[in-house]
Amino acid sequence: MTQHAYLVVLLLCLGLMCPLVTGIFMDKLASKKLCADDNCVYTISLVRAEEDYNAPDCRFINIKKGQLIYVYSKLVKEKDSGEFWAGSVYGEQYEDHMGTVGYFPSSLVSEQHVYQEANKTVPTT
Repeated sequence: MTQHAYLVVLLLCLGLMCPLVTGIFMDKLASKKLCADDNCVYTISLVRAEEDYNAPDCRFINIKKGQLIYVYSKLVKEKDSGEFWAGSVYGEQYEDHMGTVGYFPSSLVSEQHVYQEANKTVPTT
């Protein structure tokens, strides 16, 4: 009976040291972003979605045409990358998503109101 207990403990320890599930590496979208402050917490602008957008992975947010989005940062475009902004959705149908910040293509939105200039360059993490 004690041999079974030792075997179970050994298997549990090995399982904790060698997890079966590993994360998926995702390429960085940009190395710098523009923000209104050093921590990118202040709203830069309010934009309206001109088209629907389905998020390809967990870094992005889904947006629907006509939806309002608060923008907190704008990624600095690099060679072959698209231009993405980070924001949170706002709207009657998507109230449960408020507070969720994610990226979306800047080409799919139009700025409705600029609150402050994004003049701080901050490295992305």
